[in-house]
Amino acid sequence: MKRSRHGRRSGLSPDAEQLVWLATGLAESGSRTEDRFWETKLADLAEKVLEEGDEDVLNSALDHLYAATPRAYDELADMIESRAETGATKDADTEVLLLAAPVLAWSRFQIPSSAIPAAQLANLRVQLQAHVLASDVKLALSDYLFSPDQLPQGYCETRRFGTTLGEAAAHGQGLKVITEGMPETARFLSDVRYLLAAAVVKRGAPLFRWQEGDGSRENSLAQWRAQGGAVISTLLPGCAFEVVLPEAYFAASREADRLSRPYSIRASVAFLTTTLETQPGDLRAVVAPFYERQIEEYRISFTQKGSDDVVHGVVWPLLGAEDEGNEVAQQIETSLRECGVTDIIQLDTRFPLEYCDDCGAPLYPSPEGEAVHAELPEEKAEAVPRHLH
Repeated sequence: MKRSRHGRRSGLSPDAEQLVWLATGLAESGSRTEDRFWETKLADLAEKVLEEGDEDVLNSALDHLYAATPRAYDELADMIESRAETGATKDADTEVLLLAAPVLAWSRFQIPSSAIPAAQLANLRVQLQAHVLASDVKLALSDYLFSPDQLPQGYCETRRFGTTLGEAAAHGQGLKVITEGMPETARFLSDVRYLLAAAVVKRGAPLFRWQEGDGSRENSLAQWRAQGGAVISTLLPGCAFEVVLPEAYFAASREADRLSRPYSIRASVAFLTTTLETQPGDLRAVVAPFYERQIEEYRISFTQKGSDDVVHGVVWPLLGAEDEGNEVAQQIETSLRECGVTDIIQLDTRFPLEYCDDCGAPLYPSPEGEAVHAELPEEKAEAVPRHLH
């Protein structure tokens, strides 16, 4: 899950000022003994603010530290996330952790985000407990496959959701998601879907399979892909997909954000070669940075060789501390070449972050260095998603 790159604000509340002070102390600490002091104080205050549901206090403290003290910003963000994904529990001997199992998917049709039938939900539970979680972990699953727009919004809502799901886990139950009022899912060629769960474990005991002596992340992922993926395939008819290793909520979400960028390129090339009845080597890609006050993302447009008409485009958002350095551009080029696209134009033009006034779609760089609308040839455009993601 991408961390917002906040701007600077002033006029901090007392709790926000205290969060800034504690995070700065932790960032400047020179020993583990001192770390423990700052961490305990910072965790207690973050816990208090989350329980009070005061999102503005958390965001204002993060805003203040982002430009002033990046290291303290990271310490505060890590602490807030760790407390937000750790639900409250009535038993002091147990811990609750909110988990996410992301799935990268693409389809010419609508990628489902919907309720999960009871049989599939029970099977997913079995596979998670067998291959991802340690023994003796209590697990609760939510009965919905979420799109990014439908996930809990903000740290406080995430905390509330994790606490509710954790209570269900403690009682050996699942969570029925109320879908009334849930945001509609935008239609993209490629997108991420999330299975959310909560695990309850005794303090100090292993939570994941790879924390046990005979387990490993690689084996857990391989088994989850094979066994869990077989179940997920029934929830995503007409879709190609890849599963991501289930993990703590924010870590899994960030990994999904990172992996979804090259995945969207692979999906785009597969889609275009099928739709246009061509080969990857007959496509040309144009890559350019797009700016607001600072660089926000790269956009990649696709044309057919011999034509300057942009037929599709992909957004590659920057994550965390990434900037316009050559490393990101090289990652994009590597992803394109791995898909068989070898005709690649890298533009140095600083494009403004513009969208179509009529439909809201991003504008993409043309080979001539202009920001244009991506349009499939008219005879190929029927029943195709309007945007790529």
